[in-house]
Amino acid sequence: MSEDDGKKTLGVRPRTGNVKQSFSHGRTKSVVVETKRKRVMVPKPGAANKPTSGSPVVGSDPSKRPAGISDAEMERRMKALQQAKAREAEDAAKREAEEKERAADRARRREEQEAKEREEREREERTKAKREEEERKAKEAAAAAASAAAAAAAPAADNAAPSRAAPAAGKPSAAPRKREDENKDRNTRGKGRGGDDNRRSGKLTLNQALSGGDGRHRSMAAMKRKQERARQKAMGGQVEREKVMRDVQLPEAITVQELANRMAERVADVVKALMTNGIMATQTQSIDADTAELIIEEFGHNVVRVSDSDVEDVIATVEDDEGDLKDRPPVITVMGHVDHGKTSLLDAIRNARVVAGEAGGITQHIGAYQVEQNGTKLTFLDTPGHAAFTSMRARGAQVTDIVILVVAADDAVMPQTIEAINHAKAADVPMIVAINKIDRPAADPTKVRTDLLQHEVIVEQMSGEVQDVEVSAVKGTGLDELLEAIALQSEILELKANPDRAASGAVIEAQLDVGRGPVATVLVQNGTLRQGDIFVVGEQYGKVRALINDQGERIKEAGPSVPVEVLGLNGTPEAGDVLNVVETEAQAREIAEYREKAAKDKRAAAGAATTLEQLMANAKADENMSEMPILVKADVQGSAEAIVQAMEKIGNEEVRVRVLHSGVGAITESDIGLAEASGAPVFGFNVRANTSARNTANQKGVEIRYYSVIYDLVDDVKSAASGLLSAEIKENFIGYATIKDVFKVSNVGRVAGCLVTEGVARRSAGVRLLRDNVVIHEGTLKTLKRFKDEVAEVQSGQECGMAFENYEDIRPNDVIEIFEREEVERTLD
Repeated sequence: MSEDDGKKTLGVRPRTGNVKQSFSHGRTKSVVVETKRKRVMVPKPGAANKPTSGSPVVGSDPSKRPAGISDAEMERRMKALQQAKAREAEDAAKREAEEKERAADRARRREEQEAKEREEREREERTKAKREEEERKAKEAAAAAASAAAAAAAPAADNAAPSRAAPAAGKPSAAPRKREDENKDRNTRGKGRGGDDNRRSGKLTLNQALSGGDGRHRSMAAMKRKQERARQKAMGGQVEREKVMRDVQLPEAITVQELANRMAERVADVVKALMTNGIMATQTQSIDADTAELIIEEFGHNVVRVSDSDVEDVIATVEDDEGDLKDRPPVITVMGHVDHGKTSLLDAIRNARVVAGEAGGITQHIGAYQVEQNGTKLTFLDTPGHAAFTSMRARGAQVTDIVILVVAADDAVMPQTIEAINHAKAADVPMIVAINKIDRPAADPTKVRTDLLQHEVIVEQMSGEVQDVEVSAVKGTGLDELLEAIALQSEILELKANPDRAASGAVIEAQLDVGRGPVATVLVQNGTLRQGDIFVVGEQYGKVRALINDQGERIKEAGPSVPVEVLGLNGTPEAGDVLNVVETEAQAREIAEYREKAAKDKRAAAGAATTLEQLMANAKADENMSEMPILVKADVQGSAEAIVQAMEKIGNEEVRVRVLHSGVGAITESDIGLAEASGAPVFGFNVRANTSARNTANQKGVEIRYYSVIYDLVDDVKSAASGLLSAEIKENFIGYATIKDVFKVSNVGRVAGCLVTEGVARRSAGVRLLRDNVVIHEGTLKTLKRFKDEVAEVQSGQECGMAFENYEDIRPNDVIEIFEREEVERTLD
């Protein structure tokens, strides 16, 4: 049997029709439109009573079962269908129960609302009845007083008539009162529909939205205030609220809008008050503090004068209680002369190779490390010993508790050793002398102790109080004794801090790291610095994004005396700045902006000439002064600062080095542009130029020099600056000649006949004319002749003729001094 079985395919015949289209230019067109009808399937009568395909009958009749379905599969389908129906029934029951609960909740809330409204109506009715009762009593009292007066004035015979008329007069008075109440209620109802107290009604049209009409621009707070006033008026209370007196903080300049906000007054009222006082100002204009004070007093508020520096008051100097203080690790600073073994000594304590990472074996930066010794932590600061890093050592002495003065046993006390002693004394911190390199043959610890006596450092072996330990960083000798001395000194100091407060600390070093941004090495001095804290440090601020300890590990918090690297600053701070944690980012930004403005004003004031005389003096000095402009870029802030200080010391009254710009980070294209405009070289200290900067420098001929040791940089700059010095002129005496007679020669002028009495006379040399041992003229020779021939020189004892260039006042017995000038190159010391 085929699939079609000779029958036609079922379908729906389309219905067609003609539609006439008309166009604007007069033409018409007939179009045939075909409409297809949808076939509607109508079940046969009695089909609803037949069992569905999911009934057991279908399953039992294999002829009506779909092809390829076994009994087990059919049974599984039946069970799935029954489970689905059961779930639908459960869901329907659950929805019905939830709907009932919601309906009950809505009914309960409706009843509560109706109860509240009923109580409100009853209270208003009681208030109204009380007021009407009071009015009635007042009227009755007035009527009684009037009747009493009338009774006293009228004859006694006529008292009965007014008394009978009184009740009659009382009746008409009730009717007007009733009509008055009805009118009042009617007015109240009218207000509810369209009066002043009407609510927002009707649909919002586009015109109303654009024009702001129909009161829709009023805020919800304004509507609540209006309803409160209406309620107070209905209850007979006072409509006007009591004016709130505020303490208004007034800076030295403030905008009108900000002043209105601080007084909680409308801006229009403040502008009106200013206009009344003769000041025309808009809400965005600033007014001075005196004018603002007049306005504040006019509005009845209290003035609290504040200055710009008050923004720093949020950094509270909290005095810690004794019970909150806990022991903290000591901060030990290692100081001493260059190459006396400071870093090697710390390296031996830490059991790590630190020296290998420093260029030339000297320390270029301040390093902060933490060492654990017998369960006690010690924080070490390693400061460079070179003279250029004097300010860095000074910062190290300011944050330290104990100073270890490292002195080499074979060198004894050196210049930087004396500087370190002075820094330690200025910081008023105890000192421990570590006599290093005792393993060397030339070591003489006694000489070191004796030399220290000259600088008022008396060690224990010399009956003093300063501890001294003989150590060898190479062989590890005496390290335990040194650590014991440190532990003993820290116990004497009883170092304590409060870890449960906002953190504060000092920036030991700062740098701009590629990929991480500005990074500051901070030594926490008080409190605990945590990840996520908002802080301000110098002219910068930020939020702690990450804390990294001296081992390179990320930590969540850092307590007192813990050195950490802080990430999350908006700029590179200065080494030595103080870090303080504040509550909000707005406070931190405000403090940083104030400090930046104050520093800018200070620099401008320092650079400005105060008087015209000083300005002229500076201009004259600059005219005779040769300058060598340079640009300096370093890897960390401390190195850049030290290099700038070293550059300022180079020069004399003729030559000076001027640092156009110093910064932290790689050499950029903008640095090359500045160097080209000023004709200056660029010095990179432990940094390099990026690709674009190198290409620009090659194109524009800007010299870039790289250094990793500060000695080399300072020496090269000194050599370059020495080239700007004018050569020193040295005079060498070569002879004397005495004028015997003076002749007048045509085309030549006055010629002196001379006898060379000493040395030699040369035509190229310089001459001076002496009369009675007084210099009359200094110049050059125009001619030097021996007989009639022009000669180059005349020896002693011979006669010659001389004529001066542009000078003829020569006399017999005058003496001619002959000398030569020699240029000598000068160098800066």
